[in-house]
Amino acid sequence: MDAENIKRRYAAGERYFPAANLVSAKLIGAYLPGINLWGADLSGANLARAKLWGADLSRANLANANLTRANLCGVKLNEANLRGAKLNFTKLYGADLTGAYYDETTRFSRGFDPVSRNMQKF
Repeated sequence: MDAENIKRRYAAGERYFPAANLVSAKLIGAYLPGINLWGADLSGANLARAKLWGADLSRANLANANLTRANLCGVKLNEANLRGAKLNFTKLYGADLTGAYYDETTRFSRGFDPVSRNMQKF
């Protein structure tokens, strides 16, 4: 499955894409609020400026993904892999990050405290 296929199917009303393989997908500025990508592999994907509010990215692999300036308000990121991800200026209001993994290469916005959001350093 590729980025264009996801966007086309989403536009047609589909929202459920569990375990989708979107390694290195280019979804810059994509408008996909409420999408379900539970367990999807988005490692190395570019989601800069994507609008994903209310989405389910639980257990998704977002290692080394670019989420700069993405809107992740209300997104479920439970147990997601965020190691090496870029989350600079990302909107995370109301996002559930419980059990999400990060490491020393994960980039957060200034002042963001992963421990207070119940994230796990790996």
